[in-house]
Amino acid sequence: MRFLKSILCVASAFLLASCSSLMKPEMEIPGPAGQSKLQFKAVSFQDLPEIADSEWEPALAAFRRSCVSLSHKADWKTVCSVAEKMQPTDARGFFMTQFVPYEVTAWTKNQDQSVTSTTTGMMTGYYEPLLYGSRTKKKPYTVPLHGTPDDLITVDLAELYPQLKGLRLRGRIEGQRLVPYGTRADLVKQKNLNQWAIAWVEDPVSAFFLQVQGSGRIVLPDGSYMRIGYANTNGHPYKAIGRWLVEKGYLSADQLSMQSIRTWAEQNPKRVAELLNQNPSYIFFTERQASSFDEGPIGAQGVPLTPLGSIAVDRRFYQLGWPMIVDVNQENPEMRFTRAVVAQDTGGAIKGPIRFDFFWGFGEQAGEIAGRQKSDVRAWVMLPVGMKVPN
Repeated sequence: MRFLKSILCVASAFLLASCSSLMKPEMEIPGPAGQSKLQFKAVSFQDLPEIADSEWEPALAAFRRSCVSLSHKADWKTVCSVAEKMQPTDARGFFMTQFVPYEVTAWTKNQDQSVTSTTTGMMTGYYEPLLYGSRTKKKPYTVPLHGTPDDLITVDLAELYPQLKGLRLRGRIEGQRLVPYGTRADLVKQKNLNQWAIAWVEDPVSAFFLQVQGSGRIVLPDGSYMRIGYANTNGHPYKAIGRWLVEKGYLSADQLSMQSIRTWAEQNPKRVAELLNQNPSYIFFTERQASSFDEGPIGAQGVPLTPLGSIAVDRRFYQLGWPMIVDVNQENPEMRFTRAVVAQDTGGAIKGPIRFDFFWGFGEQAGEIAGRQKSDVRAWVMLPVGMKVPN
């Protein structure tokens, strides 16, 4: 019972998010201080930042994939039917005639019960990495990628507490108790865990970043590809290892990127385990199949992701399949773009009302860009004409 109570406290903490900016004391937000709520304000497409015609096209491709599930919903059936008839060059016209854009504002309750708001949040980037490895352990492939162990128990908390929708409890049975599953540091020491290894790669840092990305491809010794994707997690919260490097003074905040973390690890090989174990979260994988080489990894919505057209969101605030517009601004390194995208994925680090992860695609070039993205972002949700705006 103590464990269940502690997990419920953690789950409640996940429901908290922080924002800042304008005051509106009369805005009512139920729940404890820190609780956030989205507000959607209808605007005109003409009031939005300019988007080039070609930059609408990935969103149309992504939306058509989302329609596999959306088309069964009354509000989306018509627009999904129209989308199927559209050519890529029709993408701008499709969204502008079939949808209404809504500016996203996040409101948050403070400790003094006042309310603050913001229209700006943070967007990072992710990609599908390429690794080299083997299905069996043999030099130089000695770092395991694990499938889900048989003793990992998953409980959907929403079955008992609807307000905890999207949150799950994970642990293992010890006697008559359900106890927390091991942290990353615990699991990497457990040799018996390797009975669930589905592949072996040569570099622990690459394996770690594969877990952060959630999916990837492995080149096997015979030249063939093995695709793997997210299957489950040990249930511990994600913690950014870059934050530890900054706190220790090993990197400055403005130096921080996936590339700088990798460089530090290469220069400090005896401390790699210490670095990686700062994140207690651990991801288990499953092998995936794809219809073609160009097909993206499977996101949380269960459809392949589209490079430059898919983003990960926090499902407490957004529904998977919603098309959106994001306006990105970053100074160092410079990155500015406005694109139409579709919410098709989630992530352990993607927590908050205006917190997104932009999918850059497959391979080294995508990884170079994704690893350096930490942008300010504004967002607009696009909902079908006539659809009732969610509260």
